[in-house]
Amino acid sequence: MENYSIVIMIMALMIVTSALADRIKIPAPVLLILTGIAIGLIPTMPEIALAPEIVMLIFLPPLLYDAAFNISFTDFRTNINTISKLAIGLVFLTTAGIAVVAHYIIPGMTWPLAFVLGSILSATDAVAAIGITKNLGLSHKTITILEGESLINDASALIAYRFAVAAVTGVAFIWWKASLDFVLVLAGGAAVGVVLAWILSHLLRLFRTNEMVIISLMLLMPFVAYLMAEHFEVSGVIATVVLGLGMAKLSRSKFPEKLKQQSRNFWDVIIFLLNGLIFVLIGLQFPIVMKQIPDGQLLCNIGYAVIIGIIALAIRLFRVYWQQFTLLKAFQGKRKVKEEALLNSRTSFILSWSGMRGIVSLAIALGLPTTLKTGEAFPMRNEIIFLSIAVVLFSLLGQGLTLPWIVKKMGND
Repeated sequence: MENYSIVIMIMALMIVTSALADRIKIPAPVLLILTGIAIGLIPTMPEIALAPEIVMLIFLPPLLYDAAFNISFTDFRTNINTISKLAIGLVFLTTAGIAVVAHYIIPGMTWPLAFVLGSILSATDAVAAIGITKNLGLSHKTITILEGESLINDASALIAYRFAVAAVTGVAFIWWKASLDFVLVLAGGAAVGVVLAWILSHLLRLFRTNEMVIISLMLLMPFVAYLMAEHFEVSGVIATVVLGLGMAKLSRSKFPEKLKQQSRNFWDVIIFLLNGLIFVLIGLQFPIVMKQIPDGQLLCNIGYAVIIGIIALAIRLFRVYWQQFTLLKAFQGKRKVKEEALLNSRTSFILSWSGMRGIVSLAIALGLPTTLKTGEAFPMRNEIIFLSIAVVLFSLLGQGLTLPWIVKKMGND
């Protein structure tokens, strides 16, 4: 019962902190993370370890579904070139870049372990970026690209992570087989999403006069989509996103205005609570993992995390500006690139600086297996988890605190 009381207390504190952040003009995610760290450092505070399966099931499906439901499909299609390059190509480029750096600067970090770390930190979290830049006047294009990227890059990162962990545990890595598995996992997830969207659309027509049933079904189905896809060993992330996109299209054409407003109000409350809890929980994890690192290695690991965070940001800057150049070149060469899809330097920089790591990286790290198939302990598990959480915190606090200033200075077009 005591643990339930602590959770309720944290939720109450999260709501108050969010209101305070709005009043004192500090980005809410930043203040919530600092609050979580402060709570975790209280000597009498029991450890609240975050189970990765809770994040992947309770937090991820509704957040992905909500983002997909609200994104403009027309704008998504216009910027699909940039979104796909960042959500797939950049994920694997970041994985490789971090792996190279980690292998050479961290003693004992083998290539397979380095790729595990790289895959954990390869995906960015648009929830943090949007939360931090809320009411700062980001351009619609920037928001669409950030949200569109986040809808896909989680799936890419999870697949890269699965292959990297398999390499650590001794499973042979074959490039052509890995590439085929990647396509099948994405296509399978999309197929699950399409089928469930079709089923849900028929259920909604059947119960169209019962507003509470409709809203309840729309709340339940993201979890169903995620679990069903994972059961068939395909991408639950992609299944949830495809379901959200399908329901968004149905909502715009079939739902009465009253139902849209009721549904929107309900989802706003759910997403507000989930977003707030995510950032508090991220902060709470840092004191826990810090205790698992020997004192003599703590400063070294913090230094490694800073270097890795800088490398990840540099890779993103390079890739986004490279995308700006290739889009312009294609447009001037009269290829199929719309003028609306072009990026300018200000938008590229804001997109780059908004590439913060977040809850998915945290969940993947905490989900590392404790042992290998041989029964031996997973090598450097504590170090990888600490580095992952430290990079998440540095990116959220460092980039998060400076991003509003950058947006105001540089504009949003």
